Amino acid sequence: MSTKAAAAEEICGRIPPRYGETQQRPAVWFVVSALLLAGAAVLYFFNPAQFSFYPICFFHKATGLLCPGCGTLRATHQLLHGHIGAAFRFNALFVFSLPFAAWACVKAARNRASNKPALASIRLGWLWLGFAILVLFTILRNLPGASGYWLAP
Repeated sequence: MSTKAAAAEEICGRIPPRYGETQQRPAVWFVVSALLLAGAAVLYFFNPAQFSFYPICFFHKATGLLCPGCGTLRATHQLLHGHIGAAFRFNALFVFSLPFAAWACVKAARNRASNKPALASIRLGWLWLGFAILVLFTILRNLPGASGYWLAP
């Protein structure tokens, strides 16, 4: 490689950049962390059941049916206060999914630290299983009468 090409690569970096060669951006992580912390603080101090500035569920407003996410804000508020039972009553699927989400985040961070693709190992079968659970949860929480009542927020 000529000295001119070596100097250009040193200045511009590798084009296109390869995975793992990008620079870490601590400012982005700081901003994302600050936004998550601010959102958690708002949810902690302002109960979604009492304040109307939270977003509404357009699916519920249009159809009258409960989507899989209905009750998640109220469940998060209860979890932030340490009330796991109340959070479970608002959205059981959300509460059950939190350990799996934490596991996936830890795995992604570990892979990122070792310069591997973050979530390249998700199997298609697991995605289909998750989708099936989501659909089943939605159907069960919208059943009329007492059978689906325990899943409704």
